[in-house]
Amino acid sequence: MLSISKKTDYALLALSHLAKLEKLEQGRSANTKELAEQYDMPVELLAKILQRLSKAKLITSTAGPTGGYRLARPATEISVGTIIAVVDGTPAIAQCLKTENSGCDQHTKCTIRKPLARINNRILQMLHLISLAEVSTEEDETTSFPIMAQLGPAARRVELM
Repeated sequence: MLSISKKTDYALLALSHLAKLEKLEQGRSANTKELAEQYDMPVELLAKILQRLSKAKLITSTAGPTGGYRLARPATEISVGTIIAVVDGTPAIAQCLKTENSGCDQHTKCTIRKPLARINNRILQMLHLISLAEVSTEEDETTSFPIMAQLGPAARRVELM
């Protein structure tokens, strides 16, 4: 099963909050403590996540009593795929796709690695097509996703749950 880590979950929550502040409060900064309290996250872990996001230039930080974090660019220009890669590294649906020498006993005889790599690449493409702005909006579950229009016919037949 493909899932995101708790660290990525925290990063998406924090960045979504910053995106909403940008939109609703003209770019007000938010500090680590404020974000951690808002979403019941461990402050130390969130601080490390925010440092990674800052180092990757997804957010900027300002020191001082009124300082904090802000998005470094518009939420429409930050992809979910980029956020996941910054926090956890490039995701893979199979261990052998993470590293070239995965230690898999079937590596020399494997007939599914290449097809799995194609699937993995499509998942990565899709994650890079979804922006932080899309994740940050609070729409009901019946709203159709703009991403579906960019996918092939087979993918558009899949119902979203």
